[in-house]
Amino acid sequence: MTLTDMHVKLRQAAPADLPTVLDLLTRCGLHTGSVDLGAGTYWIADLDGVPGGCIGLEHGQGVSLIRSTAVLPEARSQGLGRALVRSALTHASLRGDRTVFLFSSEAGDYWTRFGFGPSSAAEIAGALPDVPQVKSGLSRGWIDEELVWRLDLPQPEVTQG
Repeated sequence: MTLTDMHVKLRQAAPADLPTVLDLLTRCGLHTGSVDLGAGTYWIADLDGVPGGCIGLEHGQGVSLIRSTAVLPEARSQGLGRALVRSALTHASLRGDRTVFLFSSEAGDYWTRFGFGPSSAAEIAGALPDVPQVKSGLSRGWIDEELVWRLDLPQPEVTQG
C-alpha cells in the first residue's frame, strides 16, 4: 500500500498531543527529554487517522531548528517524512527565517536531499541559544558530538515601488 491509497493528514500538534509525539519518538528510538510542544511548532502526520510520524520546529530570531523528525518503520518510504519536512520548511520560510538547522548523526544523506549542508555546534549554539534542544545539548554536553546541518532559505526579492 502506498500513500496514494491512504488518507494522509498533516495537522499542527496541540499541547494535548504531547503523549502522541513522545510515543512516536520513543517507537523510533529518538530522545524525548527536551521535547516541549509550547516552545515551537510541531506537526503530526496521521495515516488513515492513526499517527504515523511527527516533526518539530523550534524558533529563534530569523532562524529555526528542525527536531523530533520521526516516521514509524511501517510508514516509511512512502513520502510521509518528505511531507513533514516540506511542511516545516514552508512554515520556517513563511515566518521569515533565513536559516534552518538540525542535528542528525545518522541521517545526513536524507537531509542533503533537501539542500542541507554541514554546519557546526558553535554556529547552532550562537544562532539558537534559547531553544530547548540546543539548551539540552549545551547543558548535557552532547552538542559537540552531534553532526549539525544547515539550510539557507531563499529570501524574497525586495522590489522598489
